[in-house]
Amino acid sequence: MKHRVFDDEFKKMAVELSKLKSSVKEAATELDIDPSRLSKWRNNPTFNGGKIMMDIAGLSEEQMEIRRLKKALKNAELERDILKKAVGIFSKGDGRYTDL
Repeated sequence: MKHRVFDDEFKKMAVELSKLKSSVKEAATELDIDPSRLSKWRNNPTFNGGKIMMDIAGLSEEQMEIRRLKKALKNAELERDILKKAVGIFSKGDGRYTDL
């Protein structure tokens, strides 16, 4: 089976079609592509009009911003925790890294 390659214009058009139809599955069937692939394109800012997150029915702009900020906070906390562990590991080291 040949691997199909889609250009950016096709991806943007597919995302717009899925918005018009209000159904990823319907649009994917019409375009003969996998619905999961179309969902990935819908969530990609390159193809969905530059949005970080797709519109979720019933959420206001403020609620969308809150969701985005919560996600950014969670990522920052995860990075902080990883750095704390790294500092702990290197500070307990065998001395190889402390005697320069």
